[in-house]
Amino acid sequence: YTEAWDADKKSIHIMPDTPTILLAKANAANVSHKLYVQAWEEAKKKGYDMRADAIPIQSAKASRDIASDYKYKQTHEKEKGHYIGCRTAQEDPKLSWAARAMALQNDRIYRKAYHDSKAQVHIPVDALSVQAAKECQTLVSDVDYRQYLHQWTCLPDQNDVIHARKAYDLQSDNVYKSDLEWLRGIGWVTDGSVDVVKAKKAQELLNERLYRTRPDEVKFTSITDSPDVVQAKINALQLSDVR
Repeated sequence: YTEAWDADKKSIHIMPDTPTILLAKANAANVSHKLYVQAWEEAKKKGYDMRADAIPIQSAKASRDIASDYKYKQTHEKEKGHYIGCRTAQEDPKLSWAARAMALQNDRIYRKAYHDSKAQVHIPVDALSVQAAKECQTLVSDVDYRQYLHQWTCLPDQNDVIHARKAYDLQSDNVYKSDLEWLRGIGWVTDGSVDVVKAKKAQELLNERLYRTRPDEVKFTSITDSPDVVQAKINALQLSDVR
């Protein structure tokens, strides 16, 4: 049954410019992997020159930075809003510890240059500030201030020695108070002193007995015929039990 068909297939001749053949060739070219990568393979064989400031390179770097920043903050974005129990950053132990560590680190870095250079200071010996400090030290030094003078040898009958001795005697406290030595042990009556007289006057002013006179001590003579005295006598006679 198929023998005649197989014989006919071998004897069929189709023109190469027919539409069907052309369409089949076009479809084969579209799906061919060899033709798809042929331009790329030829470009690779020729080589390429890509500069660092080319637009594709800049675009790739920007895309990489965006992706890196996103990956870096991905964990933070996931944990954002899940902190519980700390109203402020100072109450969070981890944040407080991180802030303290950062402050210590900054202080250490801030003082590093000073600690490295504090032992490397070289001051010349003839500097103006050093000379001034030496002069001040000499002025305030107790050793240089107290310099004992040498012993002078003077005759006791020299005029300047006699004059100095008299001046010392006049300035001496013992000589100044020597005229009061004869007063020691002498008694003194204070009756006529100013303080005693003042105290007596004050006592007289404050004495109520001298200030107010009692009525029974005042001498007076009553009038016998006055109306009140006569009335008092009449009342006394009326009230008298003897009468």
